[in-house]
Amino acid sequence: MQPGQGTRELRAVLEGYSFLECPRWHDGRLWVSDFYTERVVATDGRGSADATVEVMAEVPGQPSGLGFLPDGRALVVSMRDHRILRREDSGALVEHADLSGAVSGVLNDMLVDGRGRAYVGNFGFDLMGGEPIRYTTLSRVDPDGTVTTVADDLGFPNGMVLLPGGVLVVAETFAGRLSAFDVGEDGALGNRRVWAQFGDTPRTDDVGAALQSLAVAPDGICADAEGAIWVADALNARVIRVREGGEIVEEIPTGLGVFACMLGGDDGRTLFLCAAPSFAEHERRAAREAQLLAARVDVPHAGLP
Repeated sequence: MQPGQGTRELRAVLEGYSFLECPRWHDGRLWVSDFYTERVVATDGRGSADATVEVMAEVPGQPSGLGFLPDGRALVVSMRDHRILRREDSGALVEHADLSGAVSGVLNDMLVDGRGRAYVGNFGFDLMGGEPIRYTTLSRVDPDGTVTTVADDLGFPNGMVLLPGGVLVVAETFAGRLSAFDVGEDGALGNRRVWAQFGDTPRTDDVGAALQSLAVAPDGICADAEGAIWVADALNARVIRVREGGEIVEEIPTGLGVFACMLGGDDGRTLFLCAAPSFAEHERRAAREAQLLAARVDVPHAGLP
């Protein structure tokens, strides 16, 4: 790891939320979903004492993944009813796509590419209800709302990045790895390979046993201009910077669980972190302990989101 890793100063940008996820820097503000208040909010990122916060959407089906179409309209994952909603210029939400017939679990994170194609993961099983782990699929939603399954056998597909050059990297939380695909001209995914493997992939369908055996539980991710990926490690209260092949070159401990990250700010060098004491719904739904943290880093943002 780099000398001095773990010494970067963290500051609180937002406090008093339920469970923040899927941060996205867009037009000078950070958008982020708050699961259990069922809101998407945007902030200028200045800090908890001075922050301006605007509610951008209210999503009764629980908001998660966020992205933006080429014309600037936002797409919002509505987890529990398996839909993607589109925020019109008026602020109204309309249905963009219904994935009910294509997925086996609640929807999760999402990446929207430069052509307006949305890549969406799903849990694959009832995580909060205690079901055994089942591997699942990744869906692509085209701008007209057409849904296509583009990958399968994924161990809880979570955060995604699209690297310059057209490589989609997906965090597989319960497989302990980042997997890469080449994106075809038509949006199809091919040439699947492991981009980074963090220890052995658990060989169990028991959630508790899998969590105990994972070296890293990759959740939300974002990419920088050197081709490295920042990974929110959902189990170890840290975010790590990783190079292709799996070398961890920097670690920032947070003191709280960290479940998503995004590079943003005017120069792309502010790393925003979604942090909370835990991820279990029964612990987070009524609590207001989640924070949006930020640290300054050396290498700016690149790729999408």
